Amino acid sequence: MIGVTDPATQKPPQRATIRMVAERAGVSTATVSYVLRGANVPISEATAARVRRAAETLGYRANSAAQAMRTGSNGLLLLSLQVIGDPWALAVQESISRVASANGLTALIQADGDWYETARRVQPDLLYIDNPEDDDAPRLTEMARAGQRIVAMSDTLEPRGFDVVRSLAGPGAALVMEHVTTLTGDVAYLGRGEATRQGDRRRAYLDAVDAGRVSARRLLDYDGSRTDAFRTAQRCLTRPDRPRAIVCNTDYAALAAIQAAQSLGLRVPQDVYVAGLGNTPAGASSSPSLTTAGPRDFFEAQAKLLVRAATGAGTPGTMHDFTWQLFVRESTRPTR
Repeated sequence: MIGVTDPATQKPPQRATIRMVAERAGVSTATVSYVLRGANVPISEATAARVRRAAETLGYRANSAAQAMRTGSNGLLLLSLQVIGDPWALAVQESISRVASANGLTALIQADGDWYETARRVQPDLLYIDNPEDDDAPRLTEMARAGQRIVAMSDTLEPRGFDVVRSLAGPGAALVMEHVTTLTGDVAYLGRGEATRQGDRRRAYLDAVDAGRVSARRLLDYDGSRTDAFRTAQRCLTRPDRPRAIVCNTDYAALAAIQAAQSLGLRVPQDVYVAGLGNTPAGASSSPSLTTAGPRDFFEAQAKLLVRAATGAGTPGTMHDFTWQLFVRESTRPTR
């Protein structure tokens, strides 16, 4: 006779606890808590890796309600992003989500809506805002004084109780223009127009025109979408006097320009040089790989910075500068 187990008598699988993780990793429960919260405590990388491995193997998930009651922390990072679909935003989301998860935190993405009201309702451990308006400064200062940890990515705001990530694109755009104009003076610029926050990128192109390093001014305006970047580049490249090079305001516009060239049977870089701005992983891994400018390892470094800020490490009101540099890749390498 085959025995049949009554489902009503079966015990549900035991949920992994912090003590089980500690025993498996051979450390104290305090060490597990420190590692998974990313606390500013001196713990070796080998020990931290062992703890994370044990937590992943056991399927351990922190009890956020209990953690909030015990520590005043809910383990949430609220990310307010202007866009979510371009390579830069995707790299920001991926890196922050991965580093946060490895440290027992959860990243919440808000692509639109009022970040101020959302933050007041959710009360995250950290609020990250991509390019807030200058007139948001009083609200940010008010929230910081009330104890909300904040990191704002801004070219203009100053840290007043909240951290600021500064990553000025203008010098990087100038480096790209300097590089491309050593290859050709026949350069077009694919961008968003003057009434945007990316005026310093456009200015680098216009400065090259004024200096005589670009033979004729060719401004190709698009609406900010990858689809329109593709169409605008394609229209330009079908002209009899198509430019020898296109410099783009972002990596995602540059990737669209490469696709536009390829759709017309043009080779990059043999027939047209293409360069972007931002130094995104998508640009580095494209075929051909994209010449661009941006900070080195920005996405990983920023993600770690946010986790440290979320866990109370460091001093609120810090300026974090990320300097842009040039990355010459296949899309502008001269052919032999």
